[in-house]
Amino acid sequence: MEKTLVVMAAGMGSRFGGLKQITPVGPSGEFILDYSVYDALRAGFTKVVFVIKKELEDVFRETIGKRIESKIKVEYAFQEISDIPSKEYLAKERKKPWGTVQAVLCAKEKVSGDFVVINADDFYGRNTYEEAYQFLDTNHDESTYASITFPYIKTASLYGSVKRAVCFTDGDNITDLVESEIVSRKSDALASPLNGDEAFSIDYLQPVSMNVFAFKHSIFDYLEEYFKEFFTQDDDVILNSEALLPELIKQEIKSGRITLKNVFTTSTWFGVTYKEDLDGVKKRVEELIEKGEYPKNLWA
Repeated sequence: MEKTLVVMAAGMGSRFGGLKQITPVGPSGEFILDYSVYDALRAGFTKVVFVIKKELEDVFRETIGKRIESKIKVEYAFQEISDIPSKEYLAKERKKPWGTVQAVLCAKEKVSGDFVVINADDFYGRNTYEEAYQFLDTNHDESTYASITFPYIKTASLYGSVKRAVCFTDGDNITDLVESEIVSRKSDALASPLNGDEAFSIDYLQPVSMNVFAFKHSIFDYLEEYFKEFFTQDDDVILNSEALLPELIKQEIKSGRITLKNVFTTSTWFGVTYKEDLDGVKKRVEELIEKGEYPKNLWA
């Protein structure tokens, strides 16, 4: 059965100040997600689904779509504010989609088997996709998934705080994920949970989730259930928050219905959170090309 790469690319990029998903970082106009697809293809994935806003379809088809459609099967799914189970909220003000749970749900009809989900604006490196593919290829338990994690220090930004899901483990199982805003300090980092719980310190080597999850198709049942529950909260919570993958996974771990494996990658992460990150990302891509890890023209 084919293994699919699901790319969440409908985010607004508010802190960056623009559409960072389609900002060139490579010498031949490549986006970060070009390198993600390239690495996934080398790892064995045979299909990619881009989850985007409908108004960006032409841009995606004319740029990365044209570059890769002869290399890998490509499909598009659309994440829209109106695509929700509780239609009464459509009359109320909402400026952005409903989070990563909704994003993955949008891809359901395009995914037939195992898949890995990623952010469009994160460079995860070849080993990340190799580890994800290996997990999916060898794990046959429909209720066991994996998070491909990085040590926090590899995901920090020089220009401000970052939002990460801090992972707590017992052996190779993840027992808890805490969505947090993290600020680096001299010898450690301070993680402030997004739910308002008390801040806590973490070691630089603490594993964090970067939204790289290796899923069986069964995850869609949990996604649908969780997204419906999201709309049973108070109106203020619904209209001003998002349904997030780590929160769903955390809930299902606690319930005992799923197991989440912690799979470390040896890859180096980098990404564009702030505009100031962009020059550094371009430089790191150049360095990888000079080392021979990628061709200068990725899809030539």
